[in-house]
Amino acid sequence: MTTMGTLTASRYEQAITELFNRRPEIMLPGLRRIQALCHSMGAPQRAFDAIHLTGTNGKTTTARMITSLLVASGQRVGTYTSPHLQDVRERFRIDGHPLAIDDLMAGLDALGPHIERVEEATGEMVTFFEASTALCLWAFARARIDTGVIEVGMGGRWDASNVVDGRVAVLGRVELDHPQLGCTVGEVAEEKAGIIKDGATVISANRQGAPAAVIAQEAAHRNATLALLDRDFGVIGRTLTPSGQRVVLRGLDGRHHTVDLPLHGAHQAVNAACALAAVQAYCVAPLDPTAVRDGFANVRSPGRLELLFTDDGVPVLLDGAHNPAAAVVLTRALHELHGRRRRVLVLGILADKDIGAMVQNLRDAADEVVITVPECPRAATLDTLRDACRATGLTVVAEIGDVASAVQVAAASAGRHGMVIVTGSLYTVGEARAALGGGLL
Repeated sequence: MTTMGTLTASRYEQAITELFNRRPEIMLPGLRRIQALCHSMGAPQRAFDAIHLTGTNGKTTTARMITSLLVASGQRVGTYTSPHLQDVRERFRIDGHPLAIDDLMAGLDALGPHIERVEEATGEMVTFFEASTALCLWAFARARIDTGVIEVGMGGRWDASNVVDGRVAVLGRVELDHPQLGCTVGEVAEEKAGIIKDGATVISANRQGAPAAVIAQEAAHRNATLALLDRDFGVIGRTLTPSGQRVVLRGLDGRHHTVDLPLHGAHQAVNAACALAAVQAYCVAPLDPTAVRDGFANVRSPGRLELLFTDDGVPVLLDGAHNPAAAVVLTRALHELHGRRRRVLVLGILADKDIGAMVQNLRDAADEVVITVPECPRAATLDTLRDACRATGLTVVAEIGDVASAVQVAAASAGRHGMVIVTGSLYTVGEARAALGGGLL
């Protein structure tokens, strides 16, 4: 590395450290700080139209699908997702590519005076997610994108991303997850429905129960058009392929689209249906069938039923299932894809999750478990995970303090004829992916 390269790397590390000192583990309710930031920056959120996404699971993959469809249709697209697996630049993408280091540093430099101004005026700290959202908006406005595909960080109504005016709001399945959002799915749905803007189109995967009622009520209040999975669009059929699945989707226009999706699991077919409906609702002209096929064929979603291998050839499946509902989906997918192949689970979960329910739902996914602790302040301890596994009847064969070593131990136990499943948190998956040599996508 040249001297200039060393200086650049040092500046980058310092800038990222300063960003993370803004406490990524907290999300303060309220839009006052992010609105003040946007005002100070000259309202970058108004420089582009947006598709806004929330829901309990599948947001990032659906955002990637929407992005791929729009890019294949000739648009310039900025995509904002969270969390990242290995590099913070994954959160900010232009036409599917992570933001360049120089552009990220330029954005942080530009943002600094505005953050200082807002913190002085409010007497409050601008949080990590608020700063990241402001950085996203700055970068997208600077890149002159046509469309922003913006994923909610947590909830919706008081999430920093809710400064965008989403012409289309995508609401995936609403389940219990973050306790801050509510104790019932109805309360959680109220927070998530808060992204619906006046006159928008709402694409919802919620057909029944309290979430459906809450979303319908908010859509009516906002004079928004509501399109429902299985009523207005949906999945007609799916068959497994070596690289993923072939899916027949019914769009909002009633037409059927057969696409090859290089992702596994029935839930990804549902995500694809929501993505297609969102893009159809957003675009004025009908989508070119070739763009639809190409868009889905080019989708990648690291850390979601992603298969990698150790140097010794042991298969390792990475899936960031981080709540009880996602654990159920993972277990079903494993049975569909891998039958009763011997499976060793590498499990690392954050302490604020419903660990007991998650472990219970993963009981049929593993023959034995290696518990571990990702490098996150909110990570559950080995003692907590051990107690949860024992209460469920899962056999814990090793307790390893770091994820990379846990994967090695699990791989040695599984062997080439078995497989390792790394799950419980995207933080756990990200560390495992880095240890296995997974590159930035």
